[in-house]
Amino acid sequence: MSFIAGARFLLFFSIVSGALVLWMMSHVRQGKHAPTVRHINGLDAIEEAIGRATEMGRPVHFSPGIAGVTDQSAPQTMAAMEILGYAVDLIAKYNTELVVSIRTADLFPIAQEVARQRFLAAGKPDMFQETTVRFFSSDQFAYAASCMGFMRREKVAANLMVGAFWAEALLMAEAGAEVGAIQVAGTANLHQIPFFVAACDYTLIGEELFAGGAYLSQDKVKLGSIAAQDYLKAASIALVLLGALAATMQSSFFTDLLSK
Repeated sequence: MSFIAGARFLLFFSIVSGALVLWMMSHVRQGKHAPTVRHINGLDAIEEAIGRATEMGRPVHFSPGIAGVTDQSAPQTMAAMEILGYAVDLIAKYNTELVVSIRTADLFPIAQEVARQRFLAAGKPDMFQETTVRFFSSDQFAYAASCMGFMRREKVAANLMVGAFWAEALLMAEAGAEVGAIQVAGTANLHQIPFFVAACDYTLIGEELFAGGAYLSQDKVKLGSIAAQDYLKAASIALVLLGALAATMQSSFFTDLLSK
């Protein structure tokens, strides 16, 4: 039947993918393999940005984007929470003021707990205030306007924007540039990356956002997962090239395989 065409192949590929990820994570945990992630300048610059804010005695603004935790862009939001945790560790170390701006109600308690627990783990629970994580607005452009107004009023020295962004991306980035903040931005929404590149000092491009948690924490399990995904990408590219070659040679091997 046509609606299950290729179902067997997809099921097989999904099982192999899952098994490879689990095997690699176990392999790395046991110390049998030590994957490394190339230097990502945007992530390395977070400490520089927070250090500059500390020297100037001005706050750090962190925006995890405008997506929630239940929509299709939720992976970007959760990746932003990983980076937020790292930023809070540095802010606790340097005694800097932090303000996290939130657009969606479902993300608000999660961001609060991330900040609270990281300050607690750093031995500085008093640095977490009720105003550390702020809900600005559920409306896209009202949220952007609130962020822009906050950055201008408080003259933030560092503006970290990582997560899912849409039309508000350039508005917020321009506001940060106007007040002279060091800006680190990142999103997997490719149509917004050019605006971040133009207006920000450092930009995470595409999947660099998702690798952020593993890169910053150097957690072996997370690094193993990243390595397994890279192997899967290489295999997928190889299948695409083989399929193109087979089609050029008028071979029906891959067509027959995917139709089973």
